[in-house]
Amino acid sequence: MLWREAMDAALYGPEGFFRRERPADHFRTSVHASPLFAGAVATLLGRLDEALDRPARLDLVDVGAGRGELLVAVLAALPDDVRRRVRATGVERAPRPGDLPSPIGWTTTPPERTAGLLIATEWLDNVPVDIVELGADFRIRYLRADLTPADDPIAPADRAWLDRWWPLDGAPPGARAEIGRPRDEAWAAAVATVERGLALAVDYGHFAAGRPPFGTLAAFRDGRQVEPVADGERDLTAHVALDSLGAPVLPQREALRLLGVDGARPPLALASTDPAAYVRALARASAAAELTDPGGLGGHYWVMRWV
Repeated sequence: MLWREAMDAALYGPEGFFRRERPADHFRTSVHASPLFAGAVATLLGRLDEALDRPARLDLVDVGAGRGELLVAVLAALPDDVRRRVRATGVERAPRPGDLPSPIGWTTTPPERTAGLLIATEWLDNVPVDIVELGADFRIRYLRADLTPADDPIAPADRAWLDRWWPLDGAPPGARAEIGRPRDEAWAAAVATVERGLALAVDYGHFAAGRPPFGTLAAFRDGRQVEPVADGERDLTAHVALDSLGAPVLPQREALRLLGVDGARPPLALASTDPAAYVRALARASAAAELTDPGGLGGHYWVMRWV
């Protein structure tokens, strides 16, 4: 079994990680870090609503919805007149959470037609991909489930993707690449469901000029990084080759600042005139700083496709 098949079973199979575990128990995303992120998404959805001339139905689709936390928080942050028109849908291969509010839909694939916002937060890094390694004989080989080289020939479509987006020419033996073709196809399929509005993927990744020479495969369990083993007991993730997605990209820290999330500290004078307001503003600035820190969540990117 090659790595991609093993990763798919370990994450999404009957006993897979995402079918049994709450992602928030094992790793921290922007959704879990602060309600400011959901507030920014609500602001974005409000601007989309205006751009679409306030339609009778405004779609909000969350691909890789986890337990539906983002949908619940965005709906809570919307003005009443917008919330009443929103049709919210979580897309997830795990069963519907028992505590999810009934108005929120739940499905395993994106709705066929979306007019509004389709968002995928840290979904693409969990789309299973094949990993290849350059051997001492300078042959490129797929890696098996145990991350040892296989003898299967590289499929022409995978070879074409490598040559275009992650060539290993001149790399040292042992160099690895993660073939992002499956996530490119998954992203394109999600975008194709948007009739009017915006498809937005939020994830961490890299560009052609700075591909990591030995790949990015990692695993997380109970809030710490662990050995990447396809056993269903841990989250398996690989950074996204962002430029292969074929859409404009903006660093999260810039996108959030455009939506009103700024980590700047409040003026100290406010502590004297309104201490309670100063404390609230300081807490907000601290949360915003985490979301915009380029060394952390602010290092994520927003991939945007307008339709």
